Amino acid sequence: MAEAIKRTKRSGLRGLPRLFQILRVLARHKVLGALFGKRHWPTPVQVREAFEELGLVFLKFGQVLAMRHDLLPGAYIDELELLHDDLPAMGFDVVTTTVEQALGSPLTTLFASFGQTPLAAATVAQVHDAITQDGRRVAVKVQRPGLAPIIATDIAALTTLVALGEKLMPSLRAFDLPRVVSEFDSSLRREIDFNREARSVMLFRAALADFHDLWIPDVVAALSSGVVLTMEFSAGERIDEYAKRHPEAMARSMDTLVRVMLQSIFEEGVFHADPHPGNVFVLPDGRLSLLDFGNTGELDEAMRESLALLLDAVVKGNARAATEAYLEMASAGANVNRAGLIADMKAALYEIRQTNLAQVSIGNALDSLTGAGSRNGVHNPAEFVLLTRAFVILESMIGQLDPQHDYMASFRNEITRLTEQHFAAARIKDKSIQLARDVERLIIDAPADTRRVLRRFAEGDLGRLPGVEALGARASRNLERLARAIASAALVISGSLLLLTPMGGWHHLLGEAMVICGIVGMLIIGIGAMRRDHGHR
Repeated sequence: MAEAIKRTKRSGLRGLPRLFQILRVLARHKVLGALFGKRHWPTPVQVREAFEELGLVFLKFGQVLAMRHDLLPGAYIDELELLHDDLPAMGFDVVTTTVEQALGSPLTTLFASFGQTPLAAATVAQVHDAITQDGRRVAVKVQRPGLAPIIATDIAALTTLVALGEKLMPSLRAFDLPRVVSEFDSSLRREIDFNREARSVMLFRAALADFHDLWIPDVVAALSSGVVLTMEFSAGERIDEYAKRHPEAMARSMDTLVRVMLQSIFEEGVFHADPHPGNVFVLPDGRLSLLDFGNTGELDEAMRESLALLLDAVVKGNARAATEAYLEMASAGANVNRAGLIADMKAALYEIRQTNLAQVSIGNALDSLTGAGSRNGVHNPAEFVLLTRAFVILESMIGQLDPQHDYMASFRNEITRLTEQHFAAARIKDKSIQLARDVERLIIDAPADTRRVLRRFAEGDLGRLPGVEALGARASRNLERLARAIASAALVISGSLLLLTPMGGWHHLLGEAMVICGIVGMLIIGIGAMRRDHGHR
């Protein structure tokens, strides 16, 4: 810990010249006036121009803030959305040096040909067309040199600015800006790690292999590294350009994109966080091609289940259920205003219920919920904000390319399919086995753990309490009964869920059997408890 603090201090000292430069730019654009109260706030244009002048890290940070409708007023969001990260292309000599140093061989040895003019250039990297020695056409993504130290210096300066702002304006602490900066730092470091992006590509290819209408270009591992990423070339055209000539194909394409988004989220726990038209191509055979996996998100199983409950509550307009599911996903501290959160949730869901279901925006609904959370002391996790942005981008593209498309119908169909798959026999079997193992572990470990804890308690500073061992034995027996009761209740709940599914057939028979077994188990436990009580009396 001490060494980490020393490293932070050394980093801060090295970043002092950059900090002074940043302060001068912010002062020139009137951004520092915000520290002296709302009357001195800069205009949205001044904020955008300051971020553009400050370069890579602040451009990216502005783009992150543009996603945070829960933190900034709408006028600032609209202006920050205009930030673009297109930069002049690197010189070909810089590209050559970067590739050769990263891959350890001359460019002419690595590739049969390498286009000198980039296909695209942005703040982090630029892409070149090339042919491998075995004749494959590839796209080579080359990172701009020296990004890591630039990011480290600017993040240190940004952290100092946030700390200064919180001291001068204590009201800023409600937004937990240090955590926002920390999450942004982690996100930016992941974006410049091309090894991670290569792993993401392979993960998505495996997760979406059964989509015959989708093709994801593979990574050429032998020609890739942490700063160079070589992939199969996508020979299609941007989906927005394709839509102008083939509007009749858009309904199927939009259905595919919705299925891709939902299946990757709920089945694999990953999602493409930037599904805009520039990252979706249409191949000559009509299949879609999904590109650029530098910006992806991950959701663990608990968060995925909470998200499913949240989406169900949003569609049904159940504010209390939506609040509980939302708090399971978010970080709810002691200062959360639950009453205010439920009231804001009700207001947001009321607006949704007044909208034609076919026109409901999942992205805007999630955006409203994150805003309600921030106003009431909830910190929205970075992955949830990223997921909200992904839905907003996807829905915007659908509205642009196929305005008549019934997005919610595609959404409901895919959710229904995933629900049926969730209750498939193999899935129920796996979950039942896992539940049985967990209950068995609880039954075996609980008595010994309880005795051990009580023994330590009895031997502590409070002295030895009379009857502690007897109390431990009694607690152990109670825990055993509790474990059996939990197992019986789990059978009842699982069986009830099966009975509620619309699939019928053997699902209902299995559900009835599970409910009956669970009820019988609870009756046995109850009768045993009554007998023991009668014996004690």
